[in-house]
Amino acid sequence: MAHETHSKTLPADLSAPAVVDTWKTRALIVGVIFAVIAVILGFLGQGQDGLGWNHLLRGWLLGLTLTFGFAVGGLAMLMVQYCSGGKWGLLLRRPLEAMSRTLPLVFLFWIPIAIWQGKLYMWANHGIVDKALSLGQITQEQVTAIDHYIHFKAPMLNPVSFIWVNLICFAIWGWYTWRLNSLGLKRDADSAGNTPYWIKKFENISGIGIVIYSVTMTVAVIYWVMSLDVTWYSSVYGLLFLVGQGYQVLAFSILIALSLSQFEPIKTLLRQTEQHDLGKFTFAWVMLNIYIAFGQFLIIWSGNLPEEINWYLDRIRGGWGIIITLDFIFHWLIPFTLLLSRDLKRNKKRLIRVCQWMIFAKAFDLFWLIEPSFKDASRNLHFSWGILEYIAVPVAMLSFWVVYFAIQLKSRPVVQTNDPHLAEILEPEHAHA
Repeated sequence: MAHETHSKTLPADLSAPAVVDTWKTRALIVGVIFAVIAVILGFLGQGQDGLGWNHLLRGWLLGLTLTFGFAVGGLAMLMVQYCSGGKWGLLLRRPLEAMSRTLPLVFLFWIPIAIWQGKLYMWANHGIVDKALSLGQITQEQVTAIDHYIHFKAPMLNPVSFIWVNLICFAIWGWYTWRLNSLGLKRDADSAGNTPYWIKKFENISGIGIVIYSVTMTVAVIYWVMSLDVTWYSSVYGLLFLVGQGYQVLAFSILIALSLSQFEPIKTLLRQTEQHDLGKFTFAWVMLNIYIAFGQFLIIWSGNLPEEINWYLDRIRGGWGIIITLDFIFHWLIPFTLLLSRDLKRNKKRLIRVCQWMIFAKAFDLFWLIEPSFKDASRNLHFSWGILEYIAVPVAMLSFWVVYFAIQLKSRPVVQTNDPHLAEILEPEHAHA
């Protein structure tokens, strides 16, 4: 057995490498190209089925939900790290902080949904219900049921509440983003290295912050996604999105950390031990994601109640069985199977590919959640130019989000030096001969 005898030392320059600028440039080019494609598809879809611009707005909702998951989910994972501690914080804290600071862009993405909510939500515009009835997409009996739910849920599901409640949620997320990021800089500047004080400080803020995040995130996804079908309700809907955000945030932050590890200073910091631990952490979230989603499906399917089972029937029948099968394979089976491998979790290139796949799978899962909520697509999977907006619009939005993320990542050193685990992570690993 051979051993390294000297601890590593961090380089003097702890700023993000120049490759981050390359990411920003490439993302900007992709964003512009797909934005143009989205506009073209809008015109083509309008001529084909009259839903071109509506589909653009639906794709925008998917892009909003996905980027929201990265920004607010990144903030939540940052708070989890402060409460749990551990060496993984040294590797992911700066990417998580940068993700949280993209919240202003996510807010801008939300504004079109607030303005044109009447084109998405039947509780905001009863004309959606009337049109579906005239086209034979729903029956008069279903209209009666929808009207009952709209009336019953009106105190929450109405255009005014939608705007004000969402503004309050964004304000809360914004305050936590500002507070944690500003304290992170103060911790770096603390020359005395008062570690116990900072640990307690971040724990006190983050503990209650995780609870507040869980509540406000649940409210947001109920407004944005769940209320697309006003007749649907679920007691674990917020939990599904909470776990799903952990799934996508870990995939993205690990992807960034591994990509940065090809350059200094992360190259010095990332050991194979911590890389393997990050892979195991991701595997745990994949398993939790499977458990929560399948648990809800099993309970509702076995109960077979008419007011609950229709939500799944809308997403299984009429060709949607293909999509839910692919969703299971993409979202759960492939990452689960691959992350079982110890060798894969220790191979940077392969782990990067798994993380990239998980991000794609999350977007695919959101498509399955969103599109069947609309009566023209419910139990009726069909191709149109408009349906391609679910590719063009989210890719454009995510690309512009990556541009802003790269700007934020470059704005600070990528290593937090005032951390109690820094000395430990710089210790050499034992190499087995």
